[in-house]
Amino acid sequence: MTERERNVLLEAFDSNWIAPVGPALDEFEARLRSIAHTEAAVAVTSGTAALHLALLVMDIGPGDIVLCPSVTFVACANVIEYVGATPHFVDCDPVSGNLDAESLVHALSSLDSAGHRAAALIVVDLYGVCADYTTINAICERYDVPIIEDAAEAIGASHLGNPAGSFGTVAAFSFNGNKLVTTGGGGALVGPADLIAKAKHLACQARQPVRHFEHDAIGYAYRLSNLSAAVGIAQLERLDSMMSHTRAIHRRYAEELGTIDGVRFASQSTDGFGNGWLSVAHLDPSLHPSPTAVCDALAQHNIEARPTWKPMHLQAMFTSAGRTGGAGSEAHFATGLCLPSGSSMSNADQARVIQAVKSALNLEEAPVIDVADQIDIADQIDVRDGQSQQHQGNRATT
Repeated sequence: MTERERNVLLEAFDSNWIAPVGPALDEFEARLRSIAHTEAAVAVTSGTAALHLALLVMDIGPGDIVLCPSVTFVACANVIEYVGATPHFVDCDPVSGNLDAESLVHALSSLDSAGHRAAALIVVDLYGVCADYTTINAICERYDVPIIEDAAEAIGASHLGNPAGSFGTVAAFSFNGNKLVTTGGGGALVGPADLIAKAKHLACQARQPVRHFEHDAIGYAYRLSNLSAAVGIAQLERLDSMMSHTRAIHRRYAEELGTIDGVRFASQSTDGFGNGWLSVAHLDPSLHPSPTAVCDALAQHNIEARPTWKPMHLQAMFTSAGRTGGAGSEAHFATGLCLPSGSSMSNADQARVIQAVKSALNLEEAPVIDVADQIDIADQIDVRDGQSQQHQGNRATT
């Protein structure tokens, strides 16, 4: 956060438009609409709420099958259960973590042979890199399956020049505190004007525009507050500079760690432009300690890191769900290490992480360095209008 976010928040506060709606919310939604190249946007309380609304406005419910990547945050699978539909998990590429096209074809053809049709496919743009929509769209058109894009991690990213949020029937964003753009907590659904109008209606408790409280459906208290939206406006103003910094963080990790035998990083630029939200290293288990062991070692240096997403088909509540493949997802989880990647990370922060990772991989000695020694105001990233930015230490954005 910078002085700009603080000032815009206070302006919204002083305007007395607090919650749930107001001018800042309208402006935030207009900016999201422009970024995603869609007709409309509705800002809501979370990315999970956005995905839930996506299924509702597409009339998906009991008896329907929804395909979903096995490697994702649990919200993608949970919302399918929210509406009473049945999840079917699809395998991923073991390095990028994004949906595997061959597994998708196998899943759809198997369902077709059994006389079933998927009501929708949720596609996740994992770690800030868009999925291969050129291939996925062609497959889904062949089987007449609509796409819901989960762009929660990918705002600002693109695939062949088309921005995250522009793919599928509708798309969801997240503005949780760990995302590249945050409102402290929040999300948005973008897409065609008619579907977004329906989503906005449901997000406002399905209240009718009459003087008394009249409701025509089961609704939800999902609207983002005007104050949160004000913070989002300032964050969107800085999106390009934050992306530039997180991409530089990813590039440095790849240059200094990705050249080590048995360490790999997925590309940020395959058929598109990743936003650098999260840098994930993959460790060859025959050459290096497990990601969990490395996380334990980094914790001794006061550095937070985590394994990648545990596949949904291995989660207790989904072990009986249908799935296609799983080896790629399990390999991704077994080898993946999420490194600190926050947009406030300084060069000194990253140097300390790299040193500690090399030590954890038994490549060189890395003495424990006091965190206070790393605070170097001159080394912080530049902020628009020359405003200062508070040092936030080392944190993983997972």
